[in-house]
Amino acid sequence: METARYGTIVDRVIPHSGTRSTEIVRDLVLVLCGTALVSGLAQVSIPWYPVPFTGQTLAVLLVGGLLGSRKGALALFLYFIIGALGAPIFSDQSSGWEIISGATGGYIIGFIVAAAAVGWLAERGADRSVVAMIGALLLGNFLIYAFGVPWLASWDPAGDGVAFGWTEAYKAGVQPFILGDLVKLAFAAALLPGGWALLQKTGVGKKNEQDGPKAGLL
Repeated sequence: METARYGTIVDRVIPHSGTRSTEIVRDLVLVLCGTALVSGLAQVSIPWYPVPFTGQTLAVLLVGGLLGSRKGALALFLYFIIGALGAPIFSDQSSGWEIISGATGGYIIGFIVAAAAVGWLAERGADRSVVAMIGALLLGNFLIYAFGVPWLASWDPAGDGVAFGWTEAYKAGVQPFILGDLVKLAFAAALLPGGWALLQKTGVGKKNEQDGPKAGLL
């Protein structure tokens, strides 16, 4: 049995038009905006070796919650591709395949999966409740670490065949970020349900929500 799909806050604020050409433009613009948001917050960075503190994870969670599973994942996939091809959009304006194959590559891949998961839950109403949103965001954070930490543990910093190791990966890639992740999670968990509450009060996009969500093209 398929879970009911309600749509995200963006679906209500920027309604679907129903025509193919405008739907394509709408979805592409939203994906590009999601990529731009992640790229921008990636530059909010505090240096830390080998994984810096950045605003990326907050942006990833927000993009998933705002755009939904498909567009959220596409926005992060585009971020991955553009950065790998040389655009300076990763943290500290870094870029290139060496970033993907280096210490932080697993986290960047995890961003795609996390955005898809958070978006899927948001499409089914998790973004309307603080408690449900906390659960969705915790899952998103877990998925980022599930890809990032094993990648970091197997990373060979000196190129001599000696991996970074699980203990060092935890110390450098998890432990320093726990408090910051909780702060970002709390902010995102309050922001999206708060946005829904504001829309309910103002009535913005109410007719579109009553008409029911449409899948869109992306």
